[in-house]
Amino acid sequence: MFTTTVTVRGYETDANGHVNHAVYHQYGEHGRTEFLRVAGLDVPDLTAAGLGPVILESTVRFLAELRVGDEVEVALDVRFGEGKTFRMDTELRRGEQVCATLTGVMGLLDHATRRLVADPRGRMLALADPETGPQLLGRPSEAAPEK
Repeated sequence: MFTTTVTVRGYETDANGHVNHAVYHQYGEHGRTEFLRVAGLDVPDLTAAGLGPVILESTVRFLAELRVGDEVEVALDVRFGEGKTFRMDTELRRGEQVCATLTGVMGLLDHATRRLVADPRGRMLALADPETGPQLLGRPSEAAPEK
């Protein structure tokens, strides 16, 4: 499990005083980007290798409102299978309360072929920081989707 934190800013809220629905996706994207950065896989490095992460499916379940000033923990659970896709599921938490869940199916796009790579975990491990990458990318999981 990987975690990072964001603070709700005023411009992220709507007329009801809570975080706009689209911003939840942005918090999920922030978590995914931080996960890759800490693993040693900054987007510019992936781009230089001709690769890029893609979101194939994303669903948000809203459970409690977030308001200006709330400290939000973005907690990611990353699971790889044997196929071309992997899961990056996220909980947005305020303290112990889960305020939203984001479920996502991801892939790793080969920029030259415009197709998903066959082994995204393996390709990421080859490029990742040798210390943090294996810890964060872990082992393949049978729970990940196969496509």
